[in-house]
Amino acid sequence: MDEIDRTILACLQDDATMPLAEIAGRVGLTSTPCWRRIQKLEASGVIRGRVAILDAAALNVGVTVFVAVKTSEHNYAWLEAFAAAVAEFPEVVEFYRMSGEIDYMLRVVVPDIAAYDAFYKGLIEKVSLSDVSSSFAMEEIKYSTALPLHYA
Repeated sequence: MDEIDRTILACLQDDATMPLAEIAGRVGLTSTPCWRRIQKLEASGVIRGRVAILDAAALNVGVTVFVAVKTSEHNYAWLEAFAAAVAEFPEVVEFYRMSGEIDYMLRVVVPDIAAYDAFYKGLIEKVSLSDVSSSFAMEEIKYSTALPLHYA
């Protein structure tokens, strides 16, 4: 990956709808070689997809909850069942297996505490959890989907 690829990625992270000609102009290429680079970045998996970033509050899911999960089950079958259960909930927008004292971390978006309670009850109905701790975000201070490119 060279500086041209990083600049192309920066353009696409900023605005995935940016016209090809504009991206090409920013990196000093014509459209065809720029498009080939984008296709190569897609084929290699560097570009996993192109999405629209939506406003959570405008869609009535402005409450963000970080859910820390501990389990006494540490086997693959339980993990598969837990992952399958979590996948059924569109409210879960991020899901991680963690190191340290917390086994799993979920980021959940809902309209309000009552909706979170309904989500929680639905989750524990599907899978047994040892300990669940929920933290409600009070204020979003920084949010970005853009990855740092200077390491690439």
